[in-house]
Amino acid sequence: MVLVAVAAVWLLLGFGLDRDRLDAIRTGGTLGVGLGGVVVLWLAVRRQRSTELDLLQKYEAHQLAERVAAHAREDAVERRITELYTKAVEQLGSEKAPVRLGGLYALERLANNNFGQRQPIVNVLCAYLRMPYTLPDAQLADDADDTTRAIHEQRVQEREVRLAAQRILSAHLRPDPNFDQPDETFWAGMDLDLAGATLINLQFQNCRINNCTFDGAEFTGPARFDGAEFTEEAVFISAKFTGQGRFDSVESTGAARFDGAKFVGDALFASAEFAGSTGFASAEFPGFTKFDGAEFALEPQFDGVTFHRGTPPEVARFMDGQPGAPADA
Repeated sequence: MVLVAVAAVWLLLGFGLDRDRLDAIRTGGTLGVGLGGVVVLWLAVRRQRSTELDLLQKYEAHQLAERVAAHAREDAVERRITELYTKAVEQLGSEKAPVRLGGLYALERLANNNFGQRQPIVNVLCAYLRMPYTLPDAQLADDADDTTRAIHEQRVQEREVRLAAQRILSAHLRPDPNFDQPDETFWAGMDLDLAGATLINLQFQNCRINNCTFDGAEFTGPARFDGAEFTEEAVFISAKFTGQGRFDSVESTGAARFDGAKFVGDALFASAEFAGSTGFASAEFPGFTKFDGAEFALEPQFDGVTFHRGTPPEVARFMDGQPGAPADA
């Protein structure tokens, strides 16, 4: 543009103001200015594009750094959870009852703080309760030797550990009665596998459980399931209840199986609601039995059942015509 202007001035000064030449100069100047503007605009666009690309690269690099940092934090959390879980499970294998108790409470804290760990931790607690266990004698003989006393003390301490495991389960399987403000410590949708477990004074009243298996379990002392909700299957096949078995006001959505179960104490099923298939085939009821107000969506199976204190009238109507229905003992 400067060269064009200089040339124009030179021509004007050197040759006068010839109209044609002046027009040519004007045209050349206009073209020069226009061309210069295009060049300036092109350079500005290039600078803008370069700036945008630079900002984009910085943004992508920042996003990548954030993702890497997030993954690093997640990995650190996962490693920490694994460490805590492993340490707590190792504590459950200790010979010392206080250490085992510490392991239980460590698992409880871990489950409360990590939703994804709840079912695995419930599985660990159930596995612990499924381990063979012999209850201590009600009273130790005065002349018992040191070995007998040591074994008795071990069983007493282990009973406390098992009761703690049961309390942890019952506390977190019981939802807050105010459903608008559910308790954050409620572990929803849990499955229980307590087949063959020895359970002591179980307090599962008002609990909400998904699938639960108590096949062959032995309930020592009262077993309370009154007001509980079984959202899937509830299986008590061949279970033994040495104390009172309370299932009054239970709500069972899936199948409920009590085939071959034995209720040594009272068996209370008053106002229970069974929406799925229900079976008591070959079950035995030596104690008082109550089914007042119980509702069955499907006809329950009572074939082969034994009521030692008379058949409840609510049950008798289902036993009519069922093969193997015995007379009351």
